Amino acid sequence: MRIFDPHIHMTSRTTDDYERMAAAGVRALVEPAFWLGQPRTSPASFADYFDSLIGWEPFRAGQFGIRHHATIALNPKEANDPRCRPVLDLLPRYLEKDGVVAVGEIGYDSMTPEEDEAFAAQLALAVAHELPAMVHTPHRDKARGVERSLAVVRESGIDPGRVVLDHLNEVTVKLVRDTGCWLAFSIYPDTKMSPPRMVELLRAYGTERMLVNSAADWGRSDPLLTRATAEAMLDAGFSADDVDRVLWRNPVEFYGQSGRLDLSDLDLADAGTFAGNSILRGGS
Repeated sequence: MRIFDPHIHMTSRTTDDYERMAAAGVRALVEPAFWLGQPRTSPASFADYFDSLIGWEPFRAGQFGIRHHATIALNPKEANDPRCRPVLDLLPRYLEKDGVVAVGEIGYDSMTPEEDEAFAAQLALAVAHELPAMVHTPHRDKARGVERSLAVVRESGIDPGRVVLDHLNEVTVKLVRDTGCWLAFSIYPDTKMSPPRMVELLRAYGTERMLVNSAADWGRSDPLLTRATAEAMLDAGFSADDVDRVLWRNPVEFYGQSGRLDLSDLDLADAGTFAGNSILRGGS
């Protein structure tokens, strides 16, 4: 079984997680830029973070044969902080980098005027840089947030087939299904979606334009829930081809629109170091 996790925050995960993911069949992933939990105080801290997403994390993932890609953006929560707004001026430089396969996460947290402006500006960047866009739908008042997100997407002029709306559920899937956008679902231990609930949505809506991710981060989450969802699909009677479509071919098709997806095999014998550092600790 091959798995492509289209949304996971490996910055907040341990190297042991990479090892476990590789053993579970994860061969590729996308790490979206997001809020780190601690408020950042200047654009310079974002520059260092973005550099790690296109440098250190691909190196760390590569030690276990996993291809790492990133999406870059000013996230919705920090779009409200005036100290962070100049980050929008940094983005064009990073959106030209190899391994950056979309603009994201963008969208809404609290649906403020500041978030409106940052969302529209970053969709315009996606169009200008010919990149897909990953839209974060808010955790509160989700249905209204999805409706508002879809309106902004329509106003932007971006091809809806180059947009994925993430963190959907049973209520919001109906709002997105016939828009031409892609649909993404985050599988969590306690909140968001679970493997059994995801299976029921796949039964009802099919496998076309459907993405399943772990969205694992610094909160209670599990980077192996993509594998658990694949196994739940098989147990429910879905074919191995259905699983491969949802867990591999769909994310490849969506992010492949960037022209920057690299799914070639990694040479683990030539792991080397990054900036003079390795992931090894102790020993000789």
